Amino acid sequence: MELMDKIKTNAKKFNKRIVLPEAWEERTLRAADILLGEGIARIILLENPEVVHREALKFGLKNIGKATIIDPADHEKKEAYADLMVEIRKSKGLTKEEALKLIENPLYLATLMIKAGDADGEVAGANNATGDVLRPAFQYVKTLPGISVVSGAFIMIMPDKKWGEGGMMVFADCAVHPNPTAQELAEIAVCTAQTAKAIAEITPKVAMLSFSTKGSAKHEMVDKVVLATKLAQEMAPQFQFDGELQADAAIVESIGKLKCPGSPIAGQANVLVFPTLESGNIAYKLVQRLANAEAIGPVLQGLAAPINDLSRGCSVSDIVNLVAITANQAGGSY
Repeated sequence: MELMDKIKTNAKKFNKRIVLPEAWEERTLRAADILLGEGIARIILLENPEVVHREALKFGLKNIGKATIIDPADHEKKEAYADLMVEIRKSKGLTKEEALKLIENPLYLATLMIKAGDADGEVAGANNATGDVLRPAFQYVKTLPGISVVSGAFIMIMPDKKWGEGGMMVFADCAVHPNPTAQELAEIAVCTAQTAKAIAEITPKVAMLSFSTKGSAKHEMVDKVVLATKLAQEMAPQFQFDGELQADAAIVESIGKLKCPGSPIAGQANVLVFPTLESGNIAYKLVQRLANAEAIGPVLQGLAAPINDLSRGCSVSDIVNLVAITANQAGGSY
Protein backbone atom coordinates (compact mmCIF):
# COMPACT_ATOMS: atom_id res chain seq x y z
CA MET A 1 0.00 0.00 0.00
CA GLU A 2 1.32 3.47 -0.93
CA LEU A 3 2.07 5.91 1.89
CA MET A 4 -0.84 8.28 1.20
CA ASP A 5 -3.21 5.31 1.06
CA LYS A 6 -1.96 4.24 4.50
CA ILE A 7 -2.32 7.77 5.82
CA LYS A 8 -5.91 7.99 4.55
CA THR A 9 -6.77 4.57 5.98
CA ASN A 10 -5.41 5.60 9.37
CA ALA A 11 -7.27 8.92 9.18
CA LYS A 12 -10.56 7.07 8.70
CA LYS A 13 -9.86 5.09 11.88
CA PHE A 14 -9.02 8.23 13.86
CA ASN A 15 -12.21 10.02 12.65
CA LYS A 16 -10.92 13.45 13.66
CA ARG A 17 -12.60 16.87 13.35
CA ILE A 18 -10.60 19.01 10.93
CA VAL A 19 -11.59 22.64 10.43
CA LEU A 20 -11.22 24.36 7.04
CA PRO A 21 -11.41 28.17 7.42
CA GLU A 22 -11.45 28.95 3.67
CA ALA A 23 -14.83 27.37 3.01
CA TRP A 24 -15.90 29.84 0.30
CA GLU A 25 -13.01 28.75 -1.92
CA GLU A 26 -13.59 26.25 -4.75
CA ARG A 27 -10.58 23.98 -4.15
CA THR A 28 -11.36 23.80 -0.44
CA LEU A 29 -14.99 22.89 -1.06
CA ARG A 30 -14.08 20.28 -3.65
CA ALA A 31 -11.56 18.77 -1.23
CA ALA A 32 -14.13 18.80 1.57
CA ASP A 33 -16.59 16.97 -0.68
CA ILE A 34 -14.01 14.24 -1.35
CA LEU A 35 -12.99 13.99 2.31
CA LEU A 36 -16.60 13.67 3.44
CA GLY A 37 -17.46 11.22 0.68
CA GLU A 38 -14.53 8.96 1.57
CA GLY A 39 -14.96 9.36 5.33
CA ILE A 40 -11.37 10.51 5.82
CA ALA A 41 -12.29 13.08 8.48
CA ARG A 42 -15.19 14.97 9.99
CA ILE A 43 -15.06 18.36 8.30
CA ILE A 44 -15.94 21.73 9.81
CA LEU A 45 -16.40 24.56 7.30
CA LEU A 46 -16.20 28.19 8.42
CA GLU A 47 -18.44 30.36 6.25
CA ASN A 48 -21.99 31.60 5.97
CA PRO A 49 -24.00 28.39 5.35
CA GLU A 50 -25.91 30.01 2.48
CA VAL A 51 -22.64 30.74 0.69
CA VAL A 52 -21.38 27.19 1.21
CA HIS A 53 -24.57 25.57 -0.07
CA ARG A 54 -24.78 27.95 -3.04
CA GLU A 55 -21.20 27.22 -4.08
CA ALA A 56 -21.61 23.48 -3.50
CA LEU A 57 -24.65 23.49 -5.76
CA LYS A 58 -22.75 25.45 -8.41
CA PHE A 59 -19.88 22.96 -8.36
CA GLY A 60 -22.16 19.90 -8.25
CA LEU A 61 -20.87 18.71 -4.88
CA LYS A 62 -22.94 15.96 -3.23
CA ASN A 63 -21.40 15.49 0.22
CA ILE A 64 -21.14 19.01 1.69
CA GLY A 65 -24.37 18.42 3.64
CA LYS A 66 -22.36 16.03 5.86
CA ALA A 67 -20.09 18.88 7.03
CA THR A 68 -20.55 21.01 10.12
CA ILE A 69 -20.90 24.58 8.81
CA ILE A 70 -20.30 27.50 11.17
CA ASP A 71 -20.84 31.15 10.30
CA PRO A 72 -17.88 33.11 11.80
CA ALA A 73 -20.09 36.20 12.19
CA ASP A 74 -22.94 34.49 14.02
CA HIS A 75 -22.67 31.32 16.10
CA GLU A 76 -23.53 30.28 19.64
CA LYS A 77 -19.96 30.10 20.96
CA LYS A 78 -18.78 33.49 19.73
CA GLU A 79 -18.84 35.08 23.19
CA ALA A 80 -17.16 32.09 24.83
CA TYR A 81 -14.34 32.05 22.29
CA ALA A 82 -13.86 35.81 22.69
CA ASP A 83 -13.62 35.38 26.46
CA LEU A 84 -11.01 32.63 25.97
CA MET A 85 -9.02 34.94 23.68
CA VAL A 86 -9.05 37.71 26.27
CA GLU A 87 -7.94 35.29 29.00
CA ILE A 88 -5.00 34.01 26.95
CA ARG A 89 -3.92 37.44 25.70
CA LYS A 90 -4.74 39.56 28.75
CA SER A 91 -1.04 40.29 29.33
CA LYS A 92 -0.99 41.80 25.83
CA GLY A 93 -3.94 44.06 26.63
CA LEU A 94 -6.49 42.41 24.33
CA THR A 95 -9.98 43.77 25.01
CA LYS A 96 -13.29 41.95 24.69
CA GLU A 97 -14.30 44.32 21.89
CA GLU A 98 -11.12 43.50 19.96
CA ALA A 99 -11.61 39.80 20.58
CA LEU A 100 -15.19 39.86 19.29
CA LYS A 101 -13.94 41.41 16.08
CA LEU A 102 -10.98 39.04 15.70
CA ILE A 103 -13.08 35.93 16.27
CA GLU A 104 -15.04 36.73 13.11
CA ASN A 105 -11.82 36.06 11.17
CA PRO A 106 -12.06 32.36 10.18
CA LEU A 107 -8.35 31.81 10.84
CA TYR A 108 -8.74 32.97 14.43
CA LEU A 109 -12.02 31.11 14.87
CA ALA A 110 -10.43 27.85 13.67
CA THR A 111 -7.57 28.24 16.14
CA LEU A 112 -9.89 29.01 19.06
CA MET A 113 -12.06 26.02 18.22
CA ILE A 114 -8.97 23.82 18.53
CA LYS A 115 -7.92 25.53 21.75
CA ALA A 116 -11.42 25.03 23.21
CA GLY A 117 -11.46 21.35 22.23
CA ASP A 118 -14.17 21.77 19.56
CA ALA A 119 -11.88 20.72 16.68
CA ASP A 120 -8.83 18.47 16.43
CA GLY A 121 -6.84 20.17 13.68
CA GLU A 122 -6.83 22.81 10.96
CA VAL A 123 -5.74 23.08 7.33
CA ALA A 124 -5.57 26.51 5.68
CA GLY A 125 -3.46 28.59 3.32
CA ALA A 126 -5.08 28.06 -0.07
CA ASN A 127 -5.96 31.75 -0.01
CA ASN A 128 -3.94 33.07 2.93
CA ALA A 129 -0.25 33.74 3.46
CA THR A 130 1.68 31.47 5.82
CA GLY A 131 2.11 34.29 8.34
CA ASP A 132 -1.64 34.85 8.49
CA VAL A 133 -2.28 31.14 9.08
CA LEU A 134 0.40 30.77 11.75
CA ARG A 135 -0.12 34.01 13.68
CA PRO A 136 -3.27 32.85 15.50
CA ALA A 137 -1.66 29.47 16.11
CA PHE A 138 1.38 31.03 17.75
CA GLN A 139 -0.80 33.31 19.88
CA TYR A 140 -3.41 30.83 21.08
CA VAL A 141 -2.38 27.20 20.52
CA LYS A 142 1.35 27.87 21.01
CA THR A 143 4.08 25.23 20.92
CA LEU A 144 4.46 21.80 22.49
CA PRO A 145 6.02 21.57 25.98
CA GLY A 146 9.79 21.76 25.65
CA ILE A 147 9.57 23.03 22.06
CA SER A 148 10.08 26.70 21.22
CA VAL A 149 10.11 26.62 17.43
CA VAL A 150 7.77 25.58 14.61
CA SER A 151 9.27 23.86 11.59
CA GLY A 152 8.13 22.25 8.35
CA ALA A 153 8.98 18.72 7.19
CA PHE A 154 8.57 17.16 3.77
CA ILE A 155 8.10 13.44 3.24
CA MET A 156 10.08 12.69 0.10
CA ILE A 157 9.06 9.65 -1.97
CA MET A 158 11.70 8.77 -4.55
CA PRO A 159 11.44 6.41 -7.52
CA ASP A 160 14.87 4.97 -6.66
CA LYS A 161 14.16 2.72 -3.67
CA LYS A 162 17.79 2.54 -2.54
CA TRP A 163 17.53 5.85 -0.70
CA GLY A 164 16.35 6.11 2.88
CA GLU A 165 13.61 3.68 3.82
CA GLY A 166 12.68 2.03 0.53
CA GLY A 167 12.86 5.36 -1.27
CA MET A 168 11.24 7.34 1.53
CA MET A 169 12.99 10.11 3.48
CA VAL A 170 11.92 13.02 5.66
CA PHE A 171 13.56 16.46 5.22
CA ALA A 172 13.39 19.42 7.65
CA ASP A 173 13.26 22.32 8.17
CA CYS A 174 12.25 23.23 4.63
CA ALA A 175 9.47 25.73 5.30
CA VAL A 176 9.53 27.93 8.39
CA HIS A 177 12.59 28.90 10.47
CA PRO A 178 15.44 30.64 8.58
CA ASN A 179 18.44 30.20 10.87
CA PRO A 180 17.81 28.14 14.00
CA THR A 181 20.11 28.19 17.01
CA ALA A 182 21.65 24.94 18.20
CA GLN A 183 18.81 24.47 20.69
CA GLU A 184 16.17 25.19 18.05
CA LEU A 185 17.88 22.87 15.58
CA ALA A 186 17.81 20.11 18.20
CA GLU A 187 14.08 20.70 18.71
CA ILE A 188 13.52 20.54 14.96
CA ALA A 189 15.42 17.24 14.84
CA VAL A 190 13.31 15.72 17.62
CA CYS A 191 10.05 16.89 16.05
CA THR A 192 11.12 15.53 12.67
CA ALA A 193 11.94 12.15 14.18
CA GLN A 194 8.45 12.13 15.68
CA THR A 195 6.93 13.03 12.31
CA ALA A 196 8.88 10.26 10.59
CA LYS A 197 7.58 7.73 13.08
CA ALA A 198 3.96 8.97 13.29
CA ILE A 199 3.27 9.93 9.67
CA ALA A 200 5.82 8.12 7.49
CA GLU A 201 5.72 5.07 9.81
CA ILE A 202 9.48 4.54 9.71
CA THR A 203 12.04 4.08 12.47
CA PRO A 204 13.89 7.39 12.27
CA LYS A 205 17.63 7.45 11.65
CA VAL A 206 18.37 11.16 11.86
CA ALA A 207 21.39 12.75 10.19
CA MET A 208 22.28 16.28 11.29
CA LEU A 209 23.73 17.73 8.09
CA SER A 210 26.62 20.11 7.59
CA PHE A 211 29.42 20.82 5.12
CA SER A 212 31.67 18.94 7.54
CA THR A 213 31.82 15.31 8.68
CA LYS A 214 33.07 14.64 12.19
CA GLY A 215 35.44 17.57 12.37
CA SER A 216 36.65 17.64 8.78
CA ALA A 217 36.02 21.41 8.75
CA LYS A 218 36.10 24.05 11.46
CA HIS A 219 33.46 26.77 11.54
CA GLU A 220 30.81 28.16 13.86
CA MET A 221 28.13 26.68 11.60
CA VAL A 222 29.68 23.25 12.16
CA ASP A 223 29.82 23.87 15.91
CA LYS A 224 26.10 24.62 15.88
CA VAL A 225 25.28 21.26 14.30
CA VAL A 226 27.60 19.37 16.67
CA LEU A 227 25.92 20.96 19.69
CA ALA A 228 22.44 20.44 18.22
CA THR A 229 23.17 16.74 17.78
CA LYS A 230 24.20 16.41 21.42
CA LEU A 231 21.12 18.30 22.61
CA ALA A 232 18.77 16.23 20.43
CA GLN A 233 20.18 13.00 21.83
CA GLU A 234 19.62 14.30 25.36
CA MET A 235 16.07 15.46 24.58
CA ALA A 236 14.95 12.24 22.87
CA PRO A 237 17.19 9.27 23.72
CA GLN A 238 14.58 6.94 22.19
CA PHE A 239 15.65 8.13 18.74
CA GLN A 240 18.98 7.83 16.89
CA PHE A 241 20.81 11.01 15.88
CA ASP A 242 24.27 11.50 14.44
CA GLY A 243 26.19 14.52 13.23
CA GLU A 244 27.74 16.51 11.98
CA LEU A 245 27.53 14.67 8.65
CA GLN A 246 27.90 15.71 5.04
CA ALA A 247 25.01 14.63 2.85
CA ASP A 248 26.94 11.88 1.06
CA ALA A 249 28.19 10.44 4.36
CA ALA A 250 24.62 10.43 5.61
CA ILE A 251 22.97 8.57 2.72
CA VAL A 252 25.66 6.63 0.78
CA GLU A 253 26.63 3.45 2.61
CA SER A 254 30.17 3.16 1.25
CA ILE A 255 30.99 6.79 2.07
CA GLY A 256 29.36 6.54 5.48
CA LYS A 257 31.51 3.52 6.36
CA LEU A 258 34.64 5.30 5.13
CA LYS A 259 34.07 8.60 6.91
CA CYS A 260 32.19 7.37 10.01
CA PRO A 261 33.01 3.72 10.75
CA GLY A 262 30.74 2.39 13.46
CA SER A 263 28.07 5.07 13.09
CA PRO A 264 24.50 3.69 13.28
CA ILE A 265 23.31 6.51 11.01
CA ALA A 266 26.01 7.25 8.45
CA GLY A 267 25.08 5.80 5.07
CA GLN A 268 21.66 4.71 6.37
CA ALA A 269 19.89 7.98 7.22
CA ASN A 270 16.19 8.27 6.42
CA VAL A 271 15.70 11.65 8.11
CA LEU A 272 17.80 14.65 7.06
CA VAL A 273 17.89 17.75 9.26
CA PHE A 274 19.38 20.77 7.52
CA PRO A 275 21.31 23.50 9.36
CA THR A 276 19.30 26.37 7.86
CA LEU A 277 16.01 26.91 6.07
CA GLU A 278 17.74 27.92 2.84
CA SER A 279 19.68 24.66 2.63
CA GLY A 280 16.60 22.57 3.44
CA ASN A 281 14.33 24.39 1.02
CA ILE A 282 16.87 24.23 -1.80
CA ALA A 283 17.54 20.53 -1.16
CA TYR A 284 13.94 19.36 -1.20
CA LYS A 285 13.17 21.29 -4.38
CA LEU A 286 16.25 19.91 -6.13
CA VAL A 287 15.40 16.35 -5.12
CA GLN A 288 11.79 16.88 -6.15
CA ARG A 289 12.75 18.09 -9.62
CA LEU A 290 15.97 16.24 -10.43
CA ALA A 291 15.02 12.89 -8.88
CA ASN A 292 11.34 13.17 -9.84
CA ALA A 293 10.45 12.72 -6.16
CA GLU A 294 7.03 13.28 -4.67
CA ALA A 295 7.20 15.89 -1.89
CA ILE A 296 4.40 15.49 0.65
CA GLY A 297 4.05 18.52 2.90
CA PRO A 298 5.05 20.75 4.43
CA VAL A 299 3.92 19.04 7.62
CA LEU A 300 4.14 21.65 10.36
CA GLN A 301 5.82 20.46 13.55
CA GLY A 302 6.15 21.85 17.05
CA LEU A 303 2.69 23.36 17.57
CA ALA A 304 0.64 22.04 20.49
CA ALA A 305 -2.07 20.94 18.03
CA PRO A 306 -1.91 20.00 14.35
CA ILE A 307 -2.31 23.12 12.21
CA ASN A 308 -1.01 22.86 8.66
CA ASP A 309 -0.39 25.47 5.99
CA LEU A 310 -1.07 24.97 2.30
CA SER A 311 0.67 26.59 -0.64
CA ARG A 312 -1.57 29.12 -2.34
CA GLY A 313 -0.91 27.19 -5.52
CA CYS A 314 -2.21 23.95 -4.01
CA SER A 315 -4.44 21.50 -5.83
CA VAL A 316 -7.59 19.81 -4.55
CA SER A 317 -5.59 16.62 -3.98
CA ASP A 318 -3.00 18.58 -1.98
CA ILE A 319 -5.75 19.72 0.39
CA VAL A 320 -7.18 16.21 0.69
CA ASN A 321 -3.73 14.79 1.45
CA LEU A 322 -2.86 17.45 4.02
CA VAL A 323 -6.18 16.99 5.83
CA ALA A 324 -5.46 13.25 6.02
CA ILE A 325 -1.98 13.97 7.39
CA THR A 326 -3.42 16.44 9.92
CA ALA A 327 -5.90 13.80 11.06
CA ASN A 328 -3.01 11.39 11.56
CA GLN A 329 -1.15 13.97 13.62
CA ALA A 330 -4.26 14.53 15.73
CA GLY A 331 -4.75 10.81 16.21
CA GLY A 332 -1.16 9.80 16.74
CA SER A 333 1.48 12.23 17.95
CA TYR A 334 -0.50 14.90 19.81
